[in-house]
Amino acid sequence: MGFSKEEKTRRILRGFKTVFFLITMVISFLVFSAPVFFVIADTLLPTALLSASTPPSSSSLLKTLCSHFSNYDFRYSLIDIPLISIIRSAVIICVYSFCDGPKLSRGPYLGITMICSVSSLIFVSLKASFVFSSRKEGSAMEAALFICSLGFAIAHMIVAYRTSCRERRKLLVYKIDIEAISACKNGFPRYQKILQDERVK
Repeated sequence: MGFSKEEKTRRILRGFKTVFFLITMVISFLVFSAPVFFVIADTLLPTALLSASTPPSSSSLLKTLCSHFSNYDFRYSLIDIPLISIIRSAVIICVYSFCDGPKLSRGPYLGITMICSVSSLIFVSLKASFVFSSRKEGSAMEAALFICSLGFAIAHMIVAYRTSCRERRKLLVYKIDIEAISACKNGFPRYQKILQDERVK
């Protein structure tokens, strides 16, 4: 049985509303879980890029890592880039986990995230200048590895700042609510006395 034109239009509008609602929910989830999301991505993506940029080997992962560390040279080795990302992410997620609302608004989370991100930015930028100046040309994967690490350092700072602002707004609203309740209680003492008398009765 066919649908009328109005019924089809109503169904299309309902479908658009459902899709819009789902997109809004996904965006809200990503915004509120952004610190955790970026920590996971910062841990996995640079490691994957390093694996893709190194030639395939039949050795085990442990032997490959040992080889990277034993032959480490600041001007050529890239093993420290994902290592910096892992350490940075571990410190940030630990601080984020132990912080509540007031500490997220202005406290250890924002400060330590800024320190870790700026330090890693300086380190990775300095290393990039050495690596690419000592080689005639670098591979696309190596360039992507540096860009990824720098991008996540900046992303961590933006997310920490936005999280701090969001928590500050929450605390401000909570403070206004408490002050409003206190003002109502102090402004109507006779009303409070009547309520207490009625409760006693």
